[in-house]
Amino acid sequence: MTNQLPVLEPEDRVLSTLESDGSRRWLYPRLAKGRFWAWRRVVAYALIALYALLPFIAIGGKPAILLDLPNREFTFFGFTFLPTDTVLLAVFVVMLFLGIFFVTAIAGRVWCGWACPQTVYLEFVFRPIERFFSGRAGKGGAPDRKVAGPWRALMYLAYFLVCLHLANVFLAYFVGAEQLHRWIWSSSPWKHPGPFALVAFITALMMFDFCYWREQLCIIGCPYGRFQSVMLDRSSAIIGYDERRGEPRGRGRDRAAAGLGDCVDCSMCVAVCPTGIDIRDGLQLECVGCAQCIDACDAVMQKVGLPQGLIRYSSQSALAGRPIRVLRPRVVAYAAIIFLLAGAFVTMIATKSPFDVDTLRNVGRPYRTTESGLNENTFRLILENRTHDPHTYSIAVEDPASVEIAGGPLRLSLEPRERITEPLRLLTSPSAFRRGELAVTILVTDDGGNRQTHRMRLIGDVAPPTAADEGESP
Repeated sequence: MTNQLPVLEPEDRVLSTLESDGSRRWLYPRLAKGRFWAWRRVVAYALIALYALLPFIAIGGKPAILLDLPNREFTFFGFTFLPTDTVLLAVFVVMLFLGIFFVTAIAGRVWCGWACPQTVYLEFVFRPIERFFSGRAGKGGAPDRKVAGPWRALMYLAYFLVCLHLANVFLAYFVGAEQLHRWIWSSSPWKHPGPFALVAFITALMMFDFCYWREQLCIIGCPYGRFQSVMLDRSSAIIGYDERRGEPRGRGRDRAAAGLGDCVDCSMCVAVCPTGIDIRDGLQLECVGCAQCIDACDAVMQKVGLPQGLIRYSSQSALAGRPIRVLRPRVVAYAAIIFLLAGAFVTMIATKSPFDVDTLRNVGRPYRTTESGLNENTFRLILENRTHDPHTYSIAVEDPASVEIAGGPLRLSLEPRERITEPLRLLTSPSAFRRGELAVTILVTDDGGNRQTHRMRLIGDVAPPTAADEGESP
């Protein structure tokens, strides 16, 4: 007979989606149609329309957003990041992350409750479909009866069609709407198995997420809720329960005589929560900031004749009766860094040349001496046409005059988005070098009058010291 150690039963649920015996607790949140729900619905449908339309909106002859991975081109609203735009792309990504930190420090988890695709599609597409087929349309809550087989099949068919559409739109962000249309209507999937497999995989992943995993992605899978402890402070906006006003809870008409607070302990805030938590227990990582508990509580307060706002958007400091600090060090720091990066980003884009120039020294000997006694440095000239039109480029030495290009100035013609590598041989007299080096500037001009200079360094034999050099320190 084995000795079993005593196991302490938890006072409450370990996870809101877990029963005491370890089985899955399925959540069927009720629907509170208050003012915040109405605004969230407007925002959600606008974001859904934006996601579906962006690949089909053309700006400058290209989709508004196109992530062309094979060609390593990323287009955002008319500007295309090329492989040579590493610094620009890095600044953009840093601004994006700092923007998330800044918004979170001020408005809390407003992204999770109002704009996250998981919340938007689950609460405003997939749950309404489920409520329709389960007979709970417009109300929510647990179904009164099990959905019959044919209706359940139709429900999952609707899920599948929505997921398939979302997966195809997702693919359009990478290949463009025109290419996607040709693949769908003009050829079989076996001619392009890679994209077909990607759509099938994304569809299956969405079906798993929205049919099974659901709110567990927010509770278990997404790290954002765990990051909030370091991104929020006591003055950040949260959804909170006013414990000083609401406690002690209880039901009854003569609340003052019974010493009761304003909370009537109806548990409607729990019934409407899409992650199954009790907001009255304080700030929790499972709270996505959807404001359903606010709408539900305000409706109850209105019915019982008590002031609304028992659960509201507030902050930890405000709920504790302490003043709110709007200008905090982290908020000021985030704003200042974002402002500086945005200024640098706009400046770099505004001054960006329509072509890119770079040079690489050839491998092997850094230089050689020609039969005529001149020094020859050989480079690889990399020239890229960033525009959508063909252009011709002239390459000449701008400074110093003692350096010339072997064979005379170069003229190169490039097609749209073409990138070429050409040999560039620079000749100069050994007497032009000082300490074995010589700075050179080449000038690249296109047929539209755009100019760009590029500095490089030549290496050569050390010239005999001059009278001016003899007085210099080594």
